[in-house]
Amino acid sequence: MSTIADSTDLSVKETSQYSRKTIRLAVSLFYFGQGLVFASWASRIPDLKAALSLSDAALGSILLALPIGQLITMPLSGRLVAIYGSKRILTLATPVYALCLTNLALATHGWHLALFLLLFGISGNLCNIALNTQAVTAEGHYGKPIMSSFHGSWSLGLFTGALVGLLMMNLHLATAVHFWIIAPLAWVHIFINHRFLLIGKAAQKEKPKFLMKPQGMLIQLGIIAFCSMATEGALMDWSGVYFKEIVHAPAKWVILGYASYSAMMTIGRFIGDKFIASLGRKTMLQLCGVIISTGMFLSVAFPTVIVATIGFMLVGIGVSVIIPMTYTIAGNNDKIPSSLAIAMVSSIGYFGFLMGPPLIGYISELFNLRYSFALIGCFGILISLLVRKISAIK
Repeated sequence: MSTIADSTDLSVKETSQYSRKTIRLAVSLFYFGQGLVFASWASRIPDLKAALSLSDAALGSILLALPIGQLITMPLSGRLVAIYGSKRILTLATPVYALCLTNLALATHGWHLALFLLLFGISGNLCNIALNTQAVTAEGHYGKPIMSSFHGSWSLGLFTGALVGLLMMNLHLATAVHFWIIAPLAWVHIFINHRFLLIGKAAQKEKPKFLMKPQGMLIQLGIIAFCSMATEGALMDWSGVYFKEIVHAPAKWVILGYASYSAMMTIGRFIGDKFIASLGRKTMLQLCGVIISTGMFLSVAFPTVIVATIGFMLVGIGVSVIIPMTYTIAGNNDKIPSSLAIAMVSSIGYFGFLMGPPLIGYISELFNLRYSFALIGCFGILISLLVRKISAIK
């Protein structure tokens, strides 16, 4: 027998010497920090591509190392968090994640970058599973829905990281200098805030197996996450192309689609918890699916700058709280440890993030980009239909 630190019984609130607001702020800062670190890397991809003289095809292949690192670590991450607890794993893994960021600037060959990205993905996934498990524990301690605001902090960190990256490039600072400015900031935040994290209710259970058979509910939640993350990935990679080729937006407005989508997704995450508390997660998930479908079909049916922008804003609102809700529902299950449940849902969902963009490209090649985006609208419908069949969602 062994102690499973985060197999949390959320019906019993964990006691802590710190206030709920302090704990919530600490967890939010961990989300913000991870978003900041990831955006710092993303903002310097063009510079690293130029420094290593990589072709588009070579860069595309190398970039696959990051999601591969994340995916292969999913089962291990869930198991480690289940055994040692999210607080301990998060405190150890987050500094390593920041360190792996600095390693990316050391690459002198393409295979160096691929190796460093693999490590970046592995450490990032360990942080992701630990942090979302900690967030489920914190939400249970807080006594009301706050998971969406945590993910909003990640989005805010992503936005801040992009702005900092832009500033660093305009100041003509080297990539290594940029990353070494970010990493110590992350370490200082971890040193200050790790003490405020919750340990989690320990439950005496058998040691978790490396691979566990997924429950039907977790598979269904994973499919919902798949549809949501496929939408996110598609809009991230193809929204600019859609506005250029289908909407025929002026060059200076091509970014408008993704900007409006991202802004509403961030806002939706910060205000979504209030709607979840009043409507319930089941109704909210169904509503989100309808909003995604409405926004996407609107953009497809009337591809003008104004209407398409409104449509993309609706899609941003629709996807904003789906992933936070699926993680909360998975983490609150009473069959397996929270971290393993979140890892299962996250694994299926992440495949959507990877497959969404190429799927859009294939359908566009066969038919038209408008047909590809219509498929995203169908994802929204599928989400609403699946939610009705999951009795565990309240």
